[in-house]
Amino acid sequence: MPSKRRLRWAALPLGAAAAVALAGCTPTELNGFLPGFVEDGTPTTNQTETVAGLWVTSWVVLLAVGVITWGLMAWALVMYRRRTGQTGLPVQLRYNMPIEILYTVIPLILVLGMFFFTARDQADIETQWDEPDVEITAIAKQWAWDFQYGEDDDAVWTMGVQADPDEAGDIERDKLPTLVLPVDKKVTIDLQSRDVIHSFWIIDFLYKKDMYIGKDNSWSFVPTRVGEYDGKCAELCGEYHSMMLFNVKVVEQDEYDAYLETLREQGNTGDITDAYDRLSNLPGTGASTGSEEEE
Repeated sequence: MPSKRRLRWAALPLGAAAAVALAGCTPTELNGFLPGFVEDGTPTTNQTETVAGLWVTSWVVLLAVGVITWGLMAWALVMYRRRTGQTGLPVQLRYNMPIEILYTVIPLILVLGMFFFTARDQADIETQWDEPDVEITAIAKQWAWDFQYGEDDDAVWTMGVQADPDEAGDIERDKLPTLVLPVDKKVTIDLQSRDVIHSFWIIDFLYKKDMYIGKDNSWSFVPTRVGEYDGKCAELCGEYHSMMLFNVKVVEQDEYDAYLETLREQGNTGDITDAYDRLSNLPGTGASTGSEEEE
């Protein structure tokens, strides 16, 4: 009994110290040092906290499993070490059903639990808006980005070129393609590729999606913090993959509208989504085939 009381009293200051340490954590630390949060904890999108929560919770569970495993290994090393005068192998433990059931059931619970929470959060993130406030098409190409706002004759667009570092390796970010988003609006980005597989990644938004030619993807979210962010291709797509960069600016609605009007005044109007696709002979494009020419 006295030993249990001592352990209880020892646990109180440890618990208090842990609470104080956690209370002193910044939002960045509480979210696993992931990008996408500022000191006041404001996330970049309506999905950022979900992604960060899944990441941090997974690491906490895995760390707890690791600590328990390392502790049991250390305990076995100490308790079952070879003593003076002992020879041969220690007594072997075989066919212990409770232990075998334990180390079968626990990993199964962990895997099913992580699968459940991952599938739940993924389904929520992948839900597309039925009627978005803004619809943008991001078009990947070797090795830059085009962005089209709207569709058909009402669309406006920008066409970008790949990053061009100077002799020191520095890049002028003002020359990179720029994606402009209105804050606190439902945004759907349709993702297309002109050539090979690319991947659309806005780093601080904590999410990325692959882009395939002939198979379009979409991503719906709400930008929740005004600011400038970095984007890049996250799929090895050729020689200048590392130069396939773009800027992201989240702005107020009036600034967003003014930006679109500027593109319209520059004459960047109309639909360009299929203008420069490398594969122009896909089924349904109307291109003639060899057999048709022979006939």
